[in-house]
Amino acid sequence: MKLPLPLLACFLFTCCIASAQTNTWHPSPGHTQIPIWPGTPPDDHPAPGPETHTNEIESLIGGKGVDLVYNVSQPTMTVYSPKGTNTGIAMIVFPGGGYQLLAIDLEGTEICDWLNSKGITGVLLKYRVPNHKEGPYGEAPMALEDAQRTISLVRHRATEWHIDPHKIGVVGFSAGGHLVTATSTHFNKRSYPEIDAADKVSCRPDFAIACYPGHMWNEETPFQLNPNVPVTANTPPTFIVQAEDDPVDSVHNSLIYFTALKDAKVPAEMHLFARGGHAFGVRRTNVPVTHWTDLAETWLKTIGILSN
Repeated sequence: MKLPLPLLACFLFTCCIASAQTNTWHPSPGHTQIPIWPGTPPDDHPAPGPETHTNEIESLIGGKGVDLVYNVSQPTMTVYSPKGTNTGIAMIVFPGGGYQLLAIDLEGTEICDWLNSKGITGVLLKYRVPNHKEGPYGEAPMALEDAQRTISLVRHRATEWHIDPHKIGVVGFSAGGHLVTATSTHFNKRSYPEIDAADKVSCRPDFAIACYPGHMWNEETPFQLNPNVPVTANTPPTFIVQAEDDPVDSVHNSLIYFTALKDAKVPAEMHLFARGGHAFGVRRTNVPVTHWTDLAETWLKTIGILSN
């Protein structure tokens, strides 16, 4: 059947819209996304468009492109359980993306694969983006709500997923690294009203890994930590990794946070590499920063999370 041009154009436009609306990110077979909220998320804001997922190949990292997710309005978590030895440890993974999008493979699924190789459960959080700066917490209030909720959910369902409720950590990259610091300093009072039994469980991480975190340093007020991450003695032990030549999240972000941790007598370890740039994740390259995961594994043993 040959359609008239106006009808053909309308048909193609409709197909394109339908394609865009269904082009959402899905985990690999065998893994299921779990909504973290039972209904409409708190402080809900409409996204500027439907959720979309694309592969960016203009700037290859470790020889590969990066899967990017835009316009997340329905946050989910995906549990990646180790197939072999299970240490009982879990880490919630916060991908980066400037609170505008999510680098879902480079700083998400690939991190879960690394964790699984060490017998650690990875829980990938697809948190809400883009960011809406409203409320008492100024950076990304919806992302913090999603992160707090996920930590509590994982602890609430720890038995089901063969997780030690006292060995639940967080790891994040760039904006996700900032989200690590936010969850590490905002746990005495969660940023949304309690919804169910899961919200009665602590949302404090037991340990934290912040990779090239952003939003910690303001050029207008140098040498002062972002007041939205109030470090105290109860902030969990933290590991920080940063490349000195990072052109996006300046090394000052990591230095100022490390200093605050030390001033508060929080156990902390920081590794600063001369080269590595930004957004290196766990992909193997020819620069030394690529071995940061070995250092992180040693640190997990040092603080008693991993067994020697």
